[in-house]
Amino acid sequence: MRINKHHSGFTLIEVLIAMTLLSVMVVLLFSSMRISAESWQKGEDKITAVNDIAVVYQFFRNHLGTAQPLWDDFSQENDEFSFSGRNQELKFVSYFPASANKTGLQQFEVKLLKEDKEKIIQVSITPFFPIDKHEEWRKEEVTLLRHVKSLSINYYSVDDSETEGIWMEDWIEQDAMPKLVKIQIQTENGDFWPAMVIDLKNEANPNEEDDLSLPDDEQVIDDVDSLNDQQ
Repeated sequence: MRINKHHSGFTLIEVLIAMTLLSVMVVLLFSSMRISAESWQKGEDKITAVNDIAVVYQFFRNHLGTAQPLWDDFSQENDEFSFSGRNQELKFVSYFPASANKTGLQQFEVKLLKEDKEKIIQVSITPFFPIDKHEEWRKEEVTLLRHVKSLSINYYSVDDSETEGIWMEDWIEQDAMPKLVKIQIQTENGDFWPAMVIDLKNEANPNEEDDLSLPDDEQVIDDVDSLNDQQ
């Protein structure tokens, strides 16, 4: 029997080179997969952040933007104006659209609260008008935003004889609503949230946006697209 010497196996060097090339290919494959996963996650985080901004802005635009100037004079002990606020909390009266389950005027209370180890923006909703004594008084609490670092609310006051007003940190014991409300939010992840300047459109405070003198870096936001443009 003859042995064909030309059919010899791989040398040790060839095996080592092949294993090295295979290792490099595996590293490149997993690196590309990791980069793709990180890019996907960043995209998801961006979409979530934009959605959070849209939800928060739509809430303030739809409800705060239609706040009503009313007096709570249903009892002798409690006679106060329906709108009041401080730098980290706000109370106003507005209504839901006709398609909502709740009907009639509702009192909204927006506050920055600490829940466990994080800060949240919470909204409490109760009927503004007294309910029948046989009905149950139901207070609904909704978390508007989580992972909040800071909340700042300011109120734009303008005298009847002036067109240039001032921003105030508190709106307490007033008999009218401010012309504008500015809401600034910072989140724990550091995402940029543009300041929301809400025009209070109601019969007692007609839209005077064209007559108001605001700083150059502030403007009344009319839609979510305007917020996204500032991102």
